[in-house]
Amino acid sequence: MLLCLSTVIAGCTGQISPPRAGAPRSPAGPQSPGGTADRVALPPAAPAVLPGAARSQERNSADAAALREATARQALATVRAWGLDAPPIPAPEPPDTAPELRAVQGVTLRPGLPPVVARVPTDEKVVFLTVDDGAEKDPEFARMTRELDVPFTAFVSGYLARPDYGYFRGLAEQGDSIQNHTVNHRDLRKLTYEQQRQEICGQQDETEREIGTRPRLFRPPYGEYNEDTLKAAASCGIEAAALWNEEAFADHMEWRYADQRLHPGDIILTHFRGPSLWKGTMPDMLRQVLNTVTAQGYALGRLEDYL
Repeated sequence: MLLCLSTVIAGCTGQISPPRAGAPRSPAGPQSPGGTADRVALPPAAPAVLPGAARSQERNSADAAALREATARQALATVRAWGLDAPPIPAPEPPDTAPELRAVQGVTLRPGLPPVVARVPTDEKVVFLTVDDGAEKDPEFARMTRELDVPFTAFVSGYLARPDYGYFRGLAEQGDSIQNHTVNHRDLRKLTYEQQRQEICGQQDETEREIGTRPRLFRPPYGEYNEDTLKAAASCGIEAAALWNEEAFADHMEWRYADQRLHPGDIILTHFRGPSLWKGTMPDMLRQVLNTVTAQGYALGRLEDYL
């Protein structure tokens, strides 16, 4: 016999449908007084909907898939809005502990002094963006890094940050790191040990007072330093000095090495500058960096996770 189609949705009346012409009949059962076959018990109809727990699980799964799709669409729209060639590559999970520093290319070690690092020793295709000084306080740069989730480290000089430390507090609140670039951005090699301490330790105190955190990292102005610099930095609580291998501008990149390629662990230098000092804006610079890094198959990571 045939079950009615409505059993798929809400069950059937249980009435036996007459057989189609030519269809085999079921064996005859005992006859009722009216001469018709007794009613045959049908299996329970399929439920109209899934039971509560399964229905909830299915709905949650569908909602999660829809949310993932909407998030992906929004991320792609953000990438396009900022004019990037392709979405940035997500950074790998940071190491549980910072890599052990060894005296290799890009790392200078001296007993009892903070290491000087231009390239973090790692095999992962990750590089690090660092932004120096603090003259230009571009809100669009802050928004771009936030919307694209771009990690970077700011090495700030007090005399440039002081007109608006609120800008740098905002960067810190969105997860960016504010580190030490001295109070007055002087060539430290030309200063006495005590003068160097004033420049470095003074900025430690100022950053802690204005931002609420005490820097662990330090960048000597112009990349110039001597042994007194490292001794003074150590006395102020500095754990490492960061140099660089590439420098980014609004319209081009400059490379330390002839192959003009990034290498795992490279530190990229750029500055808080605007159109009055270079050919473009800070978002133009960040676009230059992201397009270059992504095209070479790298991700940007947080320097503080590796040093």
